[in-house]
Amino acid sequence: MSKSLNLFGGATVATVVVLTGAYNFADRFVEGLPSDAPVLEATEANPFFSLVAAAEAAPEHVGKYGLGRVALPEEIDAWNLDVSPDGTGLPEGSGDVLTGETVFEDNCAVCHGSFAEGVDNWPKLAGGDGTLADKDPLKTVGSYWPYLSTVFDYVHRSMPFGAAQTLSADDTYAIVAYILYSNDLVDDDFVLSKENFADFEMPNKDGFIIDDRAEAEYSMWRAEPCMENCKPEVKITMRATVLDVTPEEEGAADEAMAEPAEAPATEMAAAEPAAEAPAAAEPVAVAAAAIDADLAAKGENVFKKCKACHQVGDGAKHRTGPELNGIVGRAVGGADGFKYSAAMADHGGIWTVEALDAYLADPRGNIPKNKMSFAGLKKEDDRAAVIEYLKTFN
Repeated sequence: MSKSLNLFGGATVATVVVLTGAYNFADRFVEGLPSDAPVLEATEANPFFSLVAAAEAAPEHVGKYGLGRVALPEEIDAWNLDVSPDGTGLPEGSGDVLTGETVFEDNCAVCHGSFAEGVDNWPKLAGGDGTLADKDPLKTVGSYWPYLSTVFDYVHRSMPFGAAQTLSADDTYAIVAYILYSNDLVDDDFVLSKENFADFEMPNKDGFIIDDRAEAEYSMWRAEPCMENCKPEVKITMRATVLDVTPEEEGAADEAMAEPAEAPATEMAAAEPAAEAPAAAEPVAVAAAAIDADLAAKGENVFKKCKACHQVGDGAKHRTGPELNGIVGRAVGGADGFKYSAAMADHGGIWTVEALDAYLADPRGNIPKNKMSFAGLKKEDDRAAVIEYLKTFN
């Protein structure tokens, strides 16, 4: 114990001696500042001091070190892409439906379909007119969205998927015009531009109301929530495949539709398969009349608009739509193995040249609530050509 105290005492004395010597050395040999020493001022000649002075004078929120700078107007513009319903924020430019069809096919169709009808479970952009009051409404750009500016803003800012903001302003105008055309809201010669944008009103513009639930409803249900044994029983009322939220595998749809005997009546009603085509609508033989080869050749080109959903020729199979071999003279809804909508299956009749012409002019107007999302061929010559082409597969 005594040795430890001796060592500690010795170290303390040595430290005091070293510090005293250092102080005396500094006091004797280091020259002090002269009384007239110059003072460096914060001037342009002394940028370091200017920086410190600016930082000290800056507001607190700028930061202690004065880092960064005010964003330049062009930098703000590069981020400020939002477009308002009145057209504020729109870039200069324009685009027509036909150009939009090409741009849409190249950039959007892989997910949204060639006619904006959607691929698999990717969003449908067209169709759904008059379905918002249904139990299972189809909410698309045409049936649901209230402002055209939302369409432009989203496409311009976020599309195409994986390559956002690579589209020019003209391409975006063209795509939006084509989406309107696919929803049967404009004709095929429509041109959308900054000048006429704000004048276009969407069908569901007045379909939205102010959200007043905080005042009108919260008091009705803000109570202690039930956490257990809250309901005597749980019943399945709808299958996911019927709601079209689960991709179908071959045979899965039929299996999902097969409900147990004790299933609720609403479920059974939803699961009923589409009715078969009326027996009276027998196919009629079409005479092998002379084909107008030039017109059929033109029709083959027009049929490119149909190929995304329909096949013809050897090995043709059902796709989104039925294969069309022998369509001229066939019963409406009569292709074997294709699952038609109830509207098409119950329609009856024969696909005569006249019936096909009327249908292709306005598919959804001619047979309401059928599943075909294509807006139709507005030109009579195009319809005649594609029908002539289809006749070659009879």
